[in-house]
Amino acid sequence: MNAQATSVVILGGGPGGYEAALVAAHLGARVTVVDRDGLGGAAVLTDCVPSKALIATADYLSELEVAGELGVHLEDAEGNEVTDAVAALGEVNARVMALARAQSQDIETRVREVGVEIIRGTGRLVSSSEVLVTTDTTQQSVSADVVLVATGATPRVMDSARPDGERILTWQQIYELEELPERLIVVGSGVTGAELAQAYLGLGAEVVLVSSRDRVLPGEDPDAATVIEEVFRKRGMEVLGRSRMAAVERTDDGVIVRLEDGREITGSHALLAVGSIPQTADLGLAEVGVDLTPSGHIVVDRVSRTSVRGVYAAGDCTGVLPLASVAAMQGRIAMSHALGDAVAPLNLRVVSANIFTDPEIATVGISQKEVDSGLGNVDANILPLSRNPRAKMLGITEGFVKLFSERGSGTVLGGVIVAPRASELIFPVTLAVAHRLNVDQVANTFTVYPSLSGSIAEAARRLHSTD
Repeated sequence: MNAQATSVVILGGGPGGYEAALVAAHLGARVTVVDRDGLGGAAVLTDCVPSKALIATADYLSELEVAGELGVHLEDAEGNEVTDAVAALGEVNARVMALARAQSQDIETRVREVGVEIIRGTGRLVSSSEVLVTTDTTQQSVSADVVLVATGATPRVMDSARPDGERILTWQQIYELEELPERLIVVGSGVTGAELAQAYLGLGAEVVLVSSRDRVLPGEDPDAATVIEEVFRKRGMEVLGRSRMAAVERTDDGVIVRLEDGREITGSHALLAVGSIPQTADLGLAEVGVDLTPSGHIVVDRVSRTSVRGVYAAGDCTGVLPLASVAAMQGRIAMSHALGDAVAPLNLRVVSANIFTDPEIATVGISQKEVDSGLGNVDANILPLSRNPRAKMLGITEGFVKLFSERGSGTVLGGVIVAPRASELIFPVTLAVAHRLNVDQVANTFTVYPSLSGSIAEAARRLHSTD
């Protein structure tokens, strides 16, 4: 396909959409992005950016608590020791949302700079080469040689727990709160539930976490999840395991969460974190022949192609892996493939992911679950961070570094890091996995002393084969 003469229409301006637009424009295509809410999508406006900014605020408060353990004490103007910091949630949320809007505007500015046309509205496929765009005032037909669907996902809503935006909230509605909840009941202990439960605990709310599984973060590394649950309980969170929500009801001054075993939990607010559903309805996908899963996700291959020639999809609407980084990569791959540029298929083995609890959990490559289920010829080593000198200096008592390597060759296959800023520490492990480095190459690379990254080299050193 001649990129210079190609018209690309992208539905959705989230990470998958705007990253695809930048690639397509760079390759010379005429690009139109149809977007309803603002560039960056939910990831920037109502999900990743605001939630991580909220979490960062809670982390800052926790650092004030650690300061006392390090011998640093805060005093007020009268010389009295200050032991508690207070979060003004209205001010926090105002800052968080201003930051999100600024990030969205920065993305839009960049996209416009490279010549991309942005239409505020919604799009629907009439055919594989025609999109009907509806704005507040008009409808117009836009022809396309290539269509990319990147419409994302939205919070799952259950009939027995309908959010009202005031007391019963989805994770997209919490930034409208002006006052800190007195007693927040978080339903769902996956990534979103765990992150926000700890954020509100750190901000000073009383928090109850309702988990239908044996432990929090059931899909994550079990050693890491155990550390996080222990931290939750130690810091005062009430964690209810094996407790499945049946319904959430609003009362005159709060909420009642009813469990399937008959128990009732009362609180001031409820936060629903029970998954998401793809935004693929009413896009004309099935009508033009695009295959969908029973859950409504778009079926794609490793270069983001759908079942219809010329139609691609990226991001949470595909259900491949709900990460902004994966959405962005899918979008970039789609445009490179469609426009004839060099492209490598999506490789989920080298995706690094992070859970922004405190401490954070970062992972890449193979998992403990795969090892436990019989993946052969794997060695593992886990090194507690409490032994690291830099961790001692920083007052870090929880966390670890875990590495997996192939027995014999020593090739690094994966890793788990539980630590403050694990999202930054996972990068050298990701490099090792992506470029098939062995443990000796990692171990023999200089690290700063003292540093948290020194524990990565030490874990690799312990995996050196002596056979």
